[in-house]
Amino acid sequence: MAVLAQASSDAISEALTQIGHCVPVNDIPVKDVRPAETGLVMLRGRIGGNGAPFNVGEATVTRAAVRLDSGETGFSYVLGRDARKARLAALCDALWQHQQYRATIEQQVIAPLQAAQQQKRAHQQAQTAATRVDFFTLVRGENDA
Repeated sequence: MAVLAQASSDAISEALTQIGHCVPVNDIPVKDVRPAETGLVMLRGRIGGNGAPFNVGEATVTRAAVRLDSGETGFSYVLGRDARKARLAALCDALWQHQQYRATIEQQVIAPLQAAQQQKRAHQQAQTAATRVDFFTLVRGENDA
């Protein structure tokens, strides 16, 4: 679910379209248990990781729930207001729970999205490392005690 939450709705949709010959995504009957809806959640934090909790602020979250005719129910919560992404992530969750589709979803949807995210993260780390400055101090030996 973390991979789906970090992917864009277009990337998820494209990955699902790519598996259309293996999993007829458009032909699978899906019911909206909870249509995608947007709301707010309170973010809480702690100073130093172990201090008293305090309210940091609010974040916009979109949630969705879908059910396949075979009974599998998929849920998703994503940051932001992208209702399409929330529904697609819930659909992937429901399909993953179905034994017939699990391997296909893992190999042809989740794995490529995860690889793309890792590649993007590595590229950002390489760019950051290129601007890194290491500071060091030379000991001159004049202040011997």
